[in-house]
Amino acid sequence: MNMKLCQDRVVIVTGAARGIGRQYALDLAAHGARVVVNDLGSTRDGMGQDLSAAQAVVDEIRAAGGTAIANGDDVGNWDGARSLIQATIDNFGGLHGVVNNAGILRDRMLANMEEGEWDAVIHVHLKGTFAPMHHAAAYWRVLQKETGQPVEARVINTTSSSGLYGNVGQTNYGAAKAGIAALTIIAARELKRYGVTVNAICPHAQTRMTEGLRERTPEEIEARHPRWISPVVVWLASRHSGAVTGRVFEVGGGILSAMEGWHRGPCASPVDDPERIGPILEDLASRARRNADMKGNDLD
Repeated sequence: MNMKLCQDRVVIVTGAARGIGRQYALDLAAHGARVVVNDLGSTRDGMGQDLSAAQAVVDEIRAAGGTAIANGDDVGNWDGARSLIQATIDNFGGLHGVVNNAGILRDRMLANMEEGEWDAVIHVHLKGTFAPMHHAAAYWRVLQKETGQPVEARVINTTSSSGLYGNVGQTNYGAAKAGIAALTIIAARELKRYGVTVNAICPHAQTRMTEGLRERTPEEIEARHPRWISPVVVWLASRHSGAVTGRVFEVGGGILSAMEGWHRGPCASPVDDPERIGPILEDLASRARRNADMKGNDLD
C-alpha cells in the first residue's frame, strides 16, 4: 500500500470552514492528514461566531473516511492560539503543520478608516498568523531538543497581492498581508535549526471574501477556483517539502510563480545636505523599477 502524501501528519487549518480553507482541509485529509478545522464561523467582516460551519467540514471529511476535529478558538487572541495548539496536541499526540488562512475584510479609504476597522483586520490577519506560529514554534523547539532530531514541521501563511503590490482601499488588509510576508521570511530563518519550514502563498481565488469586489467572467472564476491553490498547500505541508522555505508562491487565477521580494535598486553616493539631495533622489526614483500593479506588472 502506497503512503499518502501527508499520511498521519497532524495539520491545523485556520479559517477552514469555507472557501480556500475548506478546500485545504478536505484535500489535506484526502492525502492522509489528520486535520484540525479551526474557524470562528464569523461573517466576512468578522462579526458573530458559529462553529456549525467548521463542524460541517469535519463531517464531510469523516464521511470520506478521513480524520478531523472542529475548533472555534480565536487565533488572534494569545490564549486562544495557545488553546488551539494544545488542543491539537492533546487530541492527536503531536503537530506537524499550521496553515494560517483565517481572514476578514474591513475595506475603506485611508482618510475614512476608523480605528476599530484597522485593529480588527490586524488582529485576525497579522496577530492571527503570529500567535499560532509562536505557540507552535515553542512546542517544536522543545520537541527538537528532547529528541535531537529535526521535527519536519511546516508553516504555510497567507499573504495577498494587496500587501505585496498594493491595493487602493485596503491599507489595513494590505499592511497586515505585507507584514505576514516579512514574518514568513524571518521565521523561516529562525526555525530552520529545528527542522521547520515556513512559506507563504499569495492566492487568487473566488471566495466569500472576494465575491462582489469586481465582475469576473466564467473563465476567470474557474481559474480562481480553490482547487488550483490547494495542491501547493498540501505539498508544502508534506514531508517532501523540506528543501523549500522562506518563499512566497503566487498561485491561482492562471498563475503559479515563486515571488521575488525587495532588492536594492539604483544607488548613489550618500549626501549630507538636504538642499543637494533632491535631484539625486529624483534620479534614483526615475531609474528604479516601477511598483507593480495588482496583476504584478509595472505600473504605467
